[in-house]
Amino acid sequence: MSRTIDYYFAPQSPWTYLGHARFVSLAAAAGATVRVRPVDLGSVFPISGGLPLGKRAPQRQAYRLAELARFSQHLGLPLHVKPKFFPVAGDDAARLIIAVDQHDGAEAALRMCAAVFAAVWVEQRNIGDPAVLEALVAECGLPAKRAEQSLSQAVQELYESYTQQAIDAQVFGAPSYVIDGEIFWGQDRLDFVARALQSSSTTRTATGA
Repeated sequence: MSRTIDYYFAPQSPWTYLGHARFVSLAAAAGATVRVRPVDLGSVFPISGGLPLGKRAPQRQAYRLAELARFSQHLGLPLHVKPKFFPVAGDDAARLIIAVDQHDGAEAALRMCAAVFAAVWVEQRNIGDPAVLEALVAECGLPAKRAEQSLSQAVQELYESYTQQAIDAQVFGAPSYVIDGEIFWGQDRLDFVARALQSSSTTRTATGA
């Protein structure tokens, strides 16, 4: 029986970008099912006690930049620590990812995630611009109507539902990976995600499940 991972993230999160490819790879290797769940951190933070970047203490903001540079170098992933279009609203991109997930499946949604993350942190494109999102749809080889479908009330309701699910699951930051109610927060916790999946696989094999 396949394990399920609830993947909570914000489209503009650099940490989600840094972990995305590794997460997708390890989930596939474990045969896990990924439920793609973009959320509105602006609704999560007031409940979890988190602060938007601009309201954090200067020393925290400075350390964030240092850590982004360290992880970029360590992982061999290109990243502009201060991209041209950041801060940027992620709501439209989140809804686009949801629309792709609904119509094309999780694998396509994960590809769209990768395109959105790279757009912000590598290519310095404005994911708040509808034209950029339409271009990303085309670059991912998806139907152009996905951009229009992302504006539907049904997609908005799913976005709100996923955000509430994150709150109910005690998620407080991005990315968060939830397996059987256990939260793993941050791309630097992916080793623990892999161990949890491996432990489950080993247990099922030992019990003959």
